[in-house]
Amino acid sequence: MAPNLCGWPNRQRLWIPAFAGDDGKARPGLQVGRVVQHAPDFLLNRILHRDGLMLVINKPAGLPVHPKPGTRGQDRSESLEDYFDALRFGLPRKPALAHRLDRDTTGCLILGRHPKALRKLHKLFFEGKVEKTYWAVCRGAPEKLSGSIDAPLMKGTQKHGWRMHVADANDETALSARTTYRVLSQKDGLSFIEAKPKTGRTHQIRVHLASIGAPIIGDPLYGNLSDFERAEPLMLHARRVVVPLAKLKPAITVEADAPAEMANIIQQVTGEDDITAAASPKT
Repeated sequence: MAPNLCGWPNRQRLWIPAFAGDDGKARPGLQVGRVVQHAPDFLLNRILHRDGLMLVINKPAGLPVHPKPGTRGQDRSESLEDYFDALRFGLPRKPALAHRLDRDTTGCLILGRHPKALRKLHKLFFEGKVEKTYWAVCRGAPEKLSGSIDAPLMKGTQKHGWRMHVADANDETALSARTTYRVLSQKDGLSFIEAKPKTGRTHQIRVHLASIGAPIIGDPLYGNLSDFERAEPLMLHARRVVVPLAKLKPAITVEADAPAEMANIIQQVTGEDDITAAASPKT
């Protein structure tokens, strides 16, 4: 029986007027006239890790991490940053993004709790010391069931907007990009893949997997997918981050459960109820 690819339920949108915090000041990003999806403190239930330097939250799908550049006021789109004020936990400033995830990607998102922490996290990301693991459900499977994709990327344009694409290896304007991957399971034309980006380029995993014949279900841009498959939720989830915050202490490992809809399809592809066990290396 083929895995059931069914869309997520329609998201209900809530009208939330401007509100005041404990200090009596209106919170930014929730002005009167803005339509938002969530209660102001909805991220509190999505915290996976909290310490003095960082927070890790389980990002939901359908919400960009920050507004579209150049927009202000009522023209400004709703974003995850609108809700960061509820995550201060007594600090004078709200946390800030240490990196980014695409709007429809779910899972582990790291926030720096204050400027010094943010500088440290940015340095770790820049040096490639933060290990990131993603899960993806893809149409088809690569010829090699594990390997490394070393394919430079560059930004191009198309009729309805920009997109990334694999560039010629000799193109000096392209950005180097590398992703390791392994196919965890296959069934009925779908594959469950673990991917680890070694660089942090825009849309990197999506472009790289599509380039080896395994486009991610729900991807509106990349790979050879049917209209039905493109209309599905994006099946890309930031499963795990490993952050070496302190030199003399073990790195901090944080994991995020896959959304229920994605987990259901992974169960069908793997034939196992415990998808964490299905993703573990076989001995």
